[in-house]
Amino acid sequence: MRHWPVQDAKARFSELLDACSSEGPQMVTKRGVEAAVLVPATEWRRLKDRARPSLKELLLASEGRGDLAVPARGGGHRRKPPVF
Repeated sequence: MRHWPVQDAKARFSELLDACSSEGPQMVTKRGVEAAVLVPATEWRRLKDRARPSLKELLLASEGRGDLAVPARGGGHRRKPPVF
């Protein structure tokens, strides 16, 4: 994976895009620290399809996502209230 300083990535974006298409993901660095990765669209779709559903998708889904272990009710012990 080739590393591109952000200044070079901005100035030579077309070259960065071509390198991404022909060589694969390209790392963009900011002040020497990895900041972002440019990946081909096909790779992005593949990664996105393999990703787990988001919390929002799970909460809005009409079907359940697994069995929950719910304890039976009424099996607990209660303390007796104090007598005055």
